[in-house]
Amino acid sequence: MTSQGAIAGARPRTLFQPESSALLIVAAGAWLVTIAVARDMGVMPGTMGLGLFGFLGVWTLMMAAMMLGSIAPFASLYARTMGDRRTRRVASLVTGYLAVWAAAGLVGFALAAGGERLADNAPGWAQGVAVGTCVVCGIYQMTAFKDRCLQHCRSPLGHLLRYTSLRGPFVDVRVGTNHGTWCLGCCWSLMLLLVTFGVMNVLAMVVLAAVIVVEKIIKPGRWFSVGVGLVAFALAIAIWVDPSLAPGLHATSTVAMGGM
Repeated sequence: MTSQGAIAGARPRTLFQPESSALLIVAAGAWLVTIAVARDMGVMPGTMGLGLFGFLGVWTLMMAAMMLGSIAPFASLYARTMGDRRTRRVASLVTGYLAVWAAAGLVGFALAAGGERLADNAPGWAQGVAVGTCVVCGIYQMTAFKDRCLQHCRSPLGHLLRYTSLRGPFVDVRVGTNHGTWCLGCCWSLMLLLVTFGVMNVLAMVVLAAVIVVEKIIKPGRWFSVGVGLVAFALAIAIWVDPSLAPGLHATSTVAMGGM
């Protein structure tokens, strides 16, 4: 079967391939570890006392939990274009994909550290930043670029045809980084809210992960992304009234995750 034929024939069973199941198991394990770590740290502003490398480790773990389930159909579809060594090649794809989100963690660390300083020293500015992140998220949810990135994540067949022509020892990592870049373009504004609501806020992670899965897999239509944007605007108003609703940018918030 040609690569094009494999891609065309993959649609009906995409969600039921072994590669999809393996990714879902890894994602579930990442969720369990993330929740265990979050229980010890609690919800607080900033980097939770972690240095850069510790933060990046926790951040990458969170991204694995939140994102791997949403790319399982793509990984399974890509695996069906391979003749052999599927497990190793899918692992390489996931490595490239998570590398993109790990790199995004550098920005996340800088934003979290800055937010912590604002929460401690300039709470009024911290509240303004919290409102601003929600407004930015709401606006981006309604942009054409968001929709373009989302369309790629939902229907990557055209890109898969190009991926099958790539050659080289790191081709699968390149595919993972390329797809991860599109996903980052789709979801960066949602992840920005983790700075606002607490990087280790499990409730925020679960809600955002659910939004991402619905947008990418269930494909409800553009109305859903617009609706999420409207909810973000509503959150901005609520935080303007009560800044404690943004625990990631509110210094007095030390709610333990065990109580959520």
